[in-house]
Amino acid sequence: MDLRKLKTLIDLVSESNVSELEITEAEGKVRIVKGAPAVLMPVAAPAMAPAAAVAAPLAVAAPPAAPAEPVAPAGHTVKSPMVGTFYRSASPGGKPMVEVGSEIKDGEPICIIEAMKIMNEIEADKSGKVTRIFCENGQAVEYGQPLFIIE
Repeated sequence: MDLRKLKTLIDLVSESNVSELEITEAEGKVRIVKGAPAVLMPVAAPAMAPAAAVAAPLAVAAPPAAPAEPVAPAGHTVKSPMVGTFYRSASPGGKPMVEVGSEIKDGEPICIIEAMKIMNEIEADKSGKVTRIFCENGQAVEYGQPLFIIE
């Protein structure tokens, strides 16, 4: 496929509502996928900075500190069983299911994680007192991410 034809196809995809185009010809196959529009941020930079002046700030930066051993919080950690969005209450603006200091029982619902438009009640897997809540309402959570500490 010649360059002019390819340029024309790219222009057509960028100007249309089509997000993806794939064409197969004898010469080969071309696939054009429209990505999210790039956000350009103006950057103020000196017109002709000497190479030494540009490299100097990099040499001044301190080396990263050695990663400290994470301190495990006391108590039982309730972790997210899935990827999704964390909610503390059953309805928007509703009363949170648990607060720091709440006494909970094993099997009691403590939060909701929305995954693929399905609201999943997460139940406590231990009785005790909630001493820490790691997530904010509406925050995205990962599988295995700590949600609560129960003592």
